[in-house]
Amino acid sequence: MPAGGFSSVPPAGVEFEAKITPIVIISCIMAATGGLMFGYDVGVSGGVTSMPDFLLKFFPVVYRRTNDPGINGNYCKYDNQGLQLFTSSLYLAGLTATFFASYTTRRLGRRLTMLIAGFFFIVGVVLNAAAQDLAMLIIGRILLGCGVGFANQAVPLFLSEMAPTRIRGGLNILFQLNVTIGILFANLVNYGTAKIEGGWGWRLSLGLAGIPALLLTVGALLVVDSPNSLVERGHLEEGKAVLRKIRGTDNIEPEFLELVEASRVAKQVKHPFRNLLQRRNRPQLVIAIALQIFQQCTGINAIMFYAPVLFDTLGFGNDAALYSAVITGAVNVLSTIVSIYSVDKVGRRVLLLEAGVQMFFSQVVIAIILGIKVKDHSDDLHKSFAILVVVMVCTFVSAFAWSWGPLGWLIPSETFPLETRSAGQSVTVCVNLLFTFVIAQAFLSMLCHFKYGIFLFFSGWVLIMSIFTLFLIPETKNVPIEEMTERVWKQHWFWKRFIDDDHEGAAVANGNIAKKNGHANGFDPTSQL
Repeated sequence: MPAGGFSSVPPAGVEFEAKITPIVIISCIMAATGGLMFGYDVGVSGGVTSMPDFLLKFFPVVYRRTNDPGINGNYCKYDNQGLQLFTSSLYLAGLTATFFASYTTRRLGRRLTMLIAGFFFIVGVVLNAAAQDLAMLIIGRILLGCGVGFANQAVPLFLSEMAPTRIRGGLNILFQLNVTIGILFANLVNYGTAKIEGGWGWRLSLGLAGIPALLLTVGALLVVDSPNSLVERGHLEEGKAVLRKIRGTDNIEPEFLELVEASRVAKQVKHPFRNLLQRRNRPQLVIAIALQIFQQCTGINAIMFYAPVLFDTLGFGNDAALYSAVITGAVNVLSTIVSIYSVDKVGRRVLLLEAGVQMFFSQVVIAIILGIKVKDHSDDLHKSFAILVVVMVCTFVSAFAWSWGPLGWLIPSETFPLETRSAGQSVTVCVNLLFTFVIAQAFLSMLCHFKYGIFLFFSGWVLIMSIFTLFLIPETKNVPIEEMTERVWKQHWFWKRFIDDDHEGAAVANGNIAKKNGHANGFDPTSQL
């Protein structure tokens, strides 16, 4: 059924009637501002840590090192555990917060969880902008991390559950698009505040994070909760009314009954985290964990966190470093838009595999250039080679932005059934933040010890994840979430061995064998950290 300019022609299976209504678009845009906050936090830290005034106040050892090239070589002048802790503490806090967010998402709803995230963000921003010592700075980052944990738990689920199946991927990637916009916004802000005289430019950079924090908070106050969440918490009539409103049709009974049945099955699961470990849930769990590990091992966050520091290390100079970071941020945004357009047309696997080739090539070229041209005490990288490094970094960033960036969140969120969806999203966010923390905490030290070899290290991971994708990641394009088990997992050459017998037995044990034709797993559109 054509609606709002999109064609509703999925493959064989249940397709619920749904128009693309303004309330869906507006709600998803508001909710996705959580990604804007996350992206700004990612982008701002790298620029701030390259500002002399910030280093002088909080990290005087690093400040002296960066101003005395005779002390350490190019690759090691920013190697400082405290400096890395400033960046990584946010992700360690987010890792912890996501387990509490799993409870609030399930018991209190997606909307209230987003509101809690907004509160943490606002308090963290205030502490960071007003920081007088390192402890105050780190506490602010920890509170921001709590906001990240709650937002990354709730927002992708909300987006997935609001979106009609046929545009689920595109709407879900709004979260990742806002992450990239936040990074670009942070790079632009850093470029301007670095020129402010008086030593307070870094405060403005950190304080402007209050804008996306307020947007998320106001958005959470204005949107309605998803019908899935309302039904899950027993508000059946309200859930039905919201479903009718967001689908733009009165013919919502089939989908509503699907939600009610999914909720009934989900409530039978008393220990969702323990249920995740059951054999029939193993494919979703393994792929969700693998995607989060691989996403971080591409090296993308190392580049996005530390782009200004990295370019400054390579001899670009402070202004040129920030300028180059702005370029990569813009490429990130534009390439994520490409993903929104293509993910529901060409599919998930094609994007992942093509990007693997592109990322591997660009990282090998960067390693070769740096290995030949950037020595420990070289003063500058020749202009033509510097331009080539920026081009290759942009090539890498663009590939990541239309593949592993958004799809690392999208695929896990659309594959878990309702009974384990909140727990599965918690594990997804937790693993992502754990490895984000590890990379953020280790990157500058790795850069010091590996030198140009760090790009070869990450390219090796890209090769491994591309092989994993080729053989073990199934295509989920245009498959309704309630039919993933039947149409994806039971058809896959490898994963079907974990689903068939065990799933049949579990269905019989629960008395749900009659519902096994797609109703037992419930409706859910996808999610996106």
